[in-house]
Amino acid sequence: MILRRSLAVLCALVLVVTAAACTSDDDGPRSAADAFVGAFADHDVDGAAAQTTMPDRARSVLAAAWDGLAAESLSARTGRVRLDQDVADVDVTYAWTLPGGRTWEYDATLPLGRSDTGWTVRWSSTAVHPHLGADQRLVLGDLSPPRAAVNESDGSEVMVNGTVTSVSFDGHAAVDGGDVIGSATRLVQVMGPLVPGLSVQRIAEQATASDDPLPVGVLPAGDVERLRPELDLPGIVLSERSVLQPRDRNFASAVLTRVANAVGGDVVGKPGWQVAVVNPNGVVADVVHHEQSVPAPAVSLSLSRSVQDAAQRAVNSVQGRQAMTVAIQASTGKILAIAQNGDADRIGLPATAGQYPPGSTFKMVTSAAAMNAELSAPDAMVACPGETTIGDRTIPNYDGFALGQVTLRQAFAASCNTTFAQLASRMGPSDLAHAAAAMGLGADYDIAGIESASGSVPIEPELVQRSEDGFGQGKVLASPLGMALVAATAATGTLPVPTLINGRETTVDGPKVTLDSDVYARLRPMMRAVVTDGTASAIAGQGEVFGKTGEAEVAGGSHAWFAGYRGDIAFATLIVLGGGSDAAVGITRDFLAGIPADFRP
Repeated sequence: MILRRSLAVLCALVLVVTAAACTSDDDGPRSAADAFVGAFADHDVDGAAAQTTMPDRARSVLAAAWDGLAAESLSARTGRVRLDQDVADVDVTYAWTLPGGRTWEYDATLPLGRSDTGWTVRWSSTAVHPHLGADQRLVLGDLSPPRAAVNESDGSEVMVNGTVTSVSFDGHAAVDGGDVIGSATRLVQVMGPLVPGLSVQRIAEQATASDDPLPVGVLPAGDVERLRPELDLPGIVLSERSVLQPRDRNFASAVLTRVANAVGGDVVGKPGWQVAVVNPNGVVADVVHHEQSVPAPAVSLSLSRSVQDAAQRAVNSVQGRQAMTVAIQASTGKILAIAQNGDADRIGLPATAGQYPPGSTFKMVTSAAAMNAELSAPDAMVACPGETTIGDRTIPNYDGFALGQVTLRQAFAASCNTTFAQLASRMGPSDLAHAAAAMGLGADYDIAGIESASGSVPIEPELVQRSEDGFGQGKVLASPLGMALVAATAATGTLPVPTLINGRETTVDGPKVTLDSDVYARLRPMMRAVVTDGTASAIAGQGEVFGKTGEAEVAGGSHAWFAGYRGDIAFATLIVLGGGSDAAVGITRDFLAGIPADFRP
């Protein structure tokens, strides 16, 4: 009986010791694994490497992981332990926090071994990632999404994703290569035709004095491969980047350059990223994680290819003078065309931002102001003498023509300066400015994609000055965009807000002024008479066109203007120092003739 009890106690003690031994074996590899991943997660590569059988080799690989991923932090947790006598495998889960709010989580396995000193991680690069081989490293890379296209309103692409190559000069690399002046000289020879004014001495001095490569210029995609061998010299650095490029360089080139800057952030989309396993020679051996980039939706412009092309062909016929036409959809304000010839392109975007005296096209505003103040009406009789004197100023008609007593409509069609000077002289100081604001001149339009200035019409208490303003001379200024807005307002009775990029609202800073709609109803027949019986008869064959001609005298000559509308297309054409208005009427005639008969904006 005593023997049986002793044997039971002995067996119980054996079971306890055995269980304790198993528990100790299990906790040993887990503790070693926890020590390794804890130090690794704390960016203590020395401490983590010390937990391995090959500390020097481990230290290099662990540090390369942090550097290659540009990691911000790491968390790691151990999981199941699989024990087989003196070896064990411990599951571990890594969760990296990478730049840009990105996270990357994956599972790995730590191999461990037991020696006289305890459990240790048996070093293998797979301790960092299961696909990481010896002498390889993990590298984080961005995946740029393709840029979205930019479309015009007829549906075709006008800007697409492309690449250009930036050229820089690294003075320190050139020094190491042994020939700074030689490399800089070759760089200037190749880039000089594309970037005028480059200096070998200045490039060499600035590049060697700077820690960063000196930007020199940009190579278009078509020139890169041709010029690359000539630029393969110490210090010359080539780097590609994605850009929006015009599909057709003849399509609104001055406008698209500005649009590209305005929509740059809208067309990039959400970039993707990947983690790759890279060999020592830099070649990607495997992609272990991939996040697809998400392209942005296409950007749509209000420009119409049909209208833009027709306007461009028309203005291109003018040589040696700046010529430009702006067309908008009268009912919506959507800009359908901004066409400039090469002479105009060289000074920027005068079609929307230039300020010029509008000449007799401003008589649309003066007529509206007179009718709004009940000073006259289309059928009211007015005087059209060859000249008139107001204060100390004698105002003549063009070539001194005189019509005698005629209706306001006839005086408008014939463009009698004397009639409209007399009307303005009878107005109050703010009447012209009030009507101009109602028709689009004077407000600040912040149009996404382009700079703009509609014009300016001052409140004028001085009699003579106000009289000159009345026929578009004096201090009145306007851009073709501004006069197109005047024509659009006459066409619809409502001032539209101009826009260029669909979905981007234009902000307007200025007084909100309206005129009685009856004013515009009475103005339209007067504008039609300009074409049927007046100064724009040369355009009569282009359908039911309404408009007003203008010739604005300036130093060195006069500007030629024509503004009006046909259907829902309002327009304004200006030839700077183009002489008589006949030239602007002719350009507009060719423009309207180039638009398909069935076109509807």
